[in-house]
Amino acid sequence: QVQLVESGGGLVQAGGSLRLSCAASGRTFTPYAMGWFRQAPGKEREFVAAINWSGGSTYYVGSVKGRFTISRDNAKGTVYLQMNSLKPEDTAVYYCAAQQRGLRVGVTSAEYDYWGQGTQVTVSS
Repeated sequence: QVQLVESGGGLVQAGGSLRLSCAASGRTFTPYAMGWFRQAPGKEREFVAAINWSGGSTYYVGSVKGRFTISRDNAKGTVYLQMNSLKPEDTAVYYCAAQQRGLRVGVTSAEYDYWGQGTQVTVSS
């Protein structure tokens, strides 16, 4: 079994920064890709960013391009989401997810096999 544990959420003012981390533990596991999703109250879960685990190619939803950066540390089995210039509309629970296999990096929830418990990010105006 693979466990994903997120950390780094919190309360920040608009324009501030946060760095989320997601560490994988459990059985030896090399994902095809890792991603971040978020879900705001009353809204569906949406894709934020993803990274191909071996090649490092990255993908972002348009609303975070230029502000968020996804990265990974293969040795530590950890993926990060650096969030800069945060806006109130970024407020949500952020989830880390792992895609076990694929032909392309997933951008939908259905393409991911393992999920973390989520971490709250609140951006005040």
